[in-house]
Amino acid sequence: MSVPVLSNAAARRLFLTKHGLSGRPSGPGKGADLKGVIDDLGFVQVDSVNTFARAHDLILWSRRQQYRPKALQHLLHRDRQVFEHWTHDASVIPIESFAHWRLRFARDEARMAARWKEWRRGDFLSKIDKVLRRITDHGCCNSGQVGEGEDRGSGGWWDWHPSKTALEYLWRSGQVSVVRRDGFTKVYDLTERVIPAEHLNRRHHPEETIDWCCSGALDRLGFATSGELAAFWDVVTPIEAKAWCAAALVDGRVIEVDVEGVDGKLRRSFAWVDTMDAKVSDVPSRLRILSPFDPALRDRKRAERLFGFHYRIEIFVPAPKRKYGYYVFPVIEGDRIIGRIDMKRENGVLVVTAFWPEKGVRMGSGRVKALTDELDRAARFGGCEEVRYAEGWIR
Repeated sequence: MSVPVLSNAAARRLFLTKHGLSGRPSGPGKGADLKGVIDDLGFVQVDSVNTFARAHDLILWSRRQQYRPKALQHLLHRDRQVFEHWTHDASVIPIESFAHWRLRFARDEARMAARWKEWRRGDFLSKIDKVLRRITDHGCCNSGQVGEGEDRGSGGWWDWHPSKTALEYLWRSGQVSVVRRDGFTKVYDLTERVIPAEHLNRRHHPEETIDWCCSGALDRLGFATSGELAAFWDVVTPIEAKAWCAAALVDGRVIEVDVEGVDGKLRRSFAWVDTMDAKVSDVPSRLRILSPFDPALRDRKRAERLFGFHYRIEIFVPAPKRKYGYYVFPVIEGDRIIGRIDMKRENGVLVVTAFWPEKGVRMGSGRVKALTDELDRAARFGGCEEVRYAEGWIR
């Protein structure tokens, strides 16, 4: 039997719909509405870079332009509707997922005990009981409040003092949880004091979690290889995801499809059985500024296959060697990524240095106005009183 082909246009529409980028960015952007956005995405990556807005805030604003950062803090710290932990990176995750993260906790605990003692400075394992007692007896703390008298080193992630490493170990293994952030500094408390009892006390067999992870990833990607399913949450292994796909195919839960890339090449993937018959609306030609860590772009290779968009972070590239800028933001219009923009917040002003259109994108007056209108909205979101453009900013 021939394998159906999902055209590039259809694949883009489906993918963007799954990532909350096919509708208008309206809605209150707080409370249940905001929780629904995070549920739909599965998680939102947290990142510290703040040239304009932190990644998690820009991800949510791109989908709900009434969103403001306090709304996420309320969900995390006050309402406990989400929790913070690790996927492929630090992320905010729906609280309903917590019980499934126990598989991640167990695997991380074993992996860290084996590896971290080889490449982290000092004997962090000997500090675990002391750090745990500190939190148990005196309440929540951050990494600066443990390890008194220890050599602090450089403070970089590669050179944590032993008690900071122990605290991170306790978090990654699920024994403590992030109760809040002060600025961007994580504050930890015992997990039983943070996670609501209904989620704290729930347990799943590993097989249930593997099925939940693979099914949930396919729901949110629309189509994927087994490797992409494994990488989505980074909880299950590639071998487990491959076995899940094989079993789901035999059971008739999924089908194989060939997904067409922007270059016409086909990539064999898995999809739900009704994918080819599903009606997916066209994506409105709304222009949006995205975070470099937006879920739609997190997998750089997939973004290049689907959209022909090549993106690399240049933070660690010496300034003279950068092709674009320190931290540039992708710009999407409808189902097409049309360029990237270098902008930053400076003393209440949104300073726009440059916009580089993608090859074949013509910056006519209508498109320029759509971009400047979005920059005006971004400025209001970022607390800027005006937008200032460098001369010749459209390259």
